[in-house]
Amino acid sequence: MTRVLITGGGGYLGSQLVARLAAAPVGQRPQVIVSHDLRAPKVRLDGVAYAIADIRDPAIADILVSHHITTVVHLASIVTPGKDSSRAFEYDVDVNGTRNVLEACMRHDVRRIVVSSSGAAYGYHPDNAAWLTEDMPVRGNEVFAYSYHKRLVEEMLADYRHSHPSLEQVVLRIGTILGATVHNQITDLFEKRRLLAIRGSASPFVFIWDQDVVGIILRAIADGPPGIYNVAGDGALTIRQIAQRLGKHCIELPAGLLRAALAVLKPLGLTQYGPEQLDFLRYRPVLLNTRLKARFGYTPTYTSAEVFEIYCQARSRKRSGEA
Repeated sequence: MTRVLITGGGGYLGSQLVARLAAAPVGQRPQVIVSHDLRAPKVRLDGVAYAIADIRDPAIADILVSHHITTVVHLASIVTPGKDSSRAFEYDVDVNGTRNVLEACMRHDVRRIVVSSSGAAYGYHPDNAAWLTEDMPVRGNEVFAYSYHKRLVEEMLADYRHSHPSLEQVVLRIGTILGATVHNQITDLFEKRRLLAIRGSASPFVFIWDQDVVGIILRAIADGPPGIYNVAGDGALTIRQIAQRLGKHCIELPAGLLRAALAVLKPLGLTQYGPEQLDFLRYRPVLLNTRLKARFGYTPTYTSAEVFEIYCQARSRKRSGEA
């Protein structure tokens, strides 16, 4: 019987995953479900054990032992840093925290680890392929903490696949997650009065429905084959198509002008974005999901365009309720 530990179990994805596992019929539910997070949950679900600890704490090994964990779903990472965050702290959580989890898994005979990586691990580069596949290198840019840390974590995972092949890995390189209640740095961009477009760049986005991500993780916990998988809906939307669907206009600026403007405005506190964000919009990694469908056996319910429509409808309902 599967005995599952979910790190980051109180986060956006983790809480949905824990709820789906807890609600599964008895014959399909893991024998043990442990939700691990830094803070106690506001609501505790029946059939779920809760472990409150820092991901960097070696005591996570004790949690694995006490619950006889066979499968770890590692979701804990810093996606949206707080105002008082630092690069060193984010590295410690993202990279050293993952190393701590992997070491505990190896010492205590965990059979499988499912890791939420990101399309950001490929990096934001002018020579990125139009569609990225899993056999292409991860080149997360050092200037972007999240992208770089995902790259370092994936390099660490590759080392463990070589040195510890007994630990099965399912590595999910996830695109931009959207759903009815999602709120993140990407949706912050979409909430601006006007969207920013860079002259000569399509700035394509791939989206994945949050419930599909949960479904993919559930399959990875059960009998999904180990491997590395891009997680995204079919197709992509450009920044101009996104603006059109939102009923907004794009401000289109030359790359050089925009870089210079951000270099001035960021130190003055007039924008949260620095000149490095230019490449974040200009060279977006676009994920091809062929392996997810053909090898892993999961076809996303919605295309990128359909997922964005779900987001727009939820956004519209929320605004109508506020009015």
